[in-house]
Amino acid sequence: MTTENKICFQHGVRDGSPIALGYFAVAFTLGIAAKKAGLSAIQALIASALNNASAGEYAGFALIAAGSTYLETAIMTLVVNARYLLMSCSLSQKLKPDTPLRHRMLIAYDVTDEIFGICIAQPGYLNPWYAYGAIVVAIPGWAFGTFLGVIMGNILPTRVVSALSVGLYGMFLAIIIPPARKNRVIAGVVAIGFAASYLVNRLPLFAGLSTGIKTIALTVALALLAAILFPTDTVNSEGSVN
Repeated sequence: MTTENKICFQHGVRDGSPIALGYFAVAFTLGIAAKKAGLSAIQALIASALNNASAGEYAGFALIAAGSTYLETAIMTLVVNARYLLMSCSLSQKLKPDTPLRHRMLIAYDVTDEIFGICIAQPGYLNPWYAYGAIVVAIPGWAFGTFLGVIMGNILPTRVVSALSVGLYGMFLAIIIPPARKNRVIAGVVAIGFAASYLVNRLPLFAGLSTGIKTIALTVALALLAAILFPTDTVNSEGSVN
């Protein structure tokens, strides 16, 4: 490792440490969901180490708990995590054109919202070792947070576990409320999503569909409708349509 790469790696560790602490807290409640889905602590740790994505993992655990098929779980995880494809495309433009494929693949392994944010904010080209520094502390924080969540879920009383599981809903509210407050299109899509989810689960017409199929269909349909009606280049930062 060259001196420049070593410095970049150290800066990545420094900037990634607060992210790791936040991941640990969120992943703890995710471990509660994993426990309720029937996963062991080791299984939950491996799942978090391989899929460092809160929404994707929660969707996966929810589908596992609902008894969904492997195909449903795989498709839903792909749909929920689709935004990382766009982040990866954007982040690839921050790398030098001659960056080896191995570096691109290693960085793509852990493109999360927060790591993408600190990497894309780096001036000039991104040194892969900066991303590695952030990743090397972020993944353990996420994985061991989930691991501990399952263990504590097995130890704590049922009422306490149920109370802690509410933390996941708080996490999702924290994700959707800020952008919804700034953009009426997002707020409308979120509201329609809640209403549609309620109707689909109540109407006899959809009674024969599994929870996984319902979730996948709603996610794709609402995302497609929003993309067609409100392309991003026609919505400004205040949320008004031009």
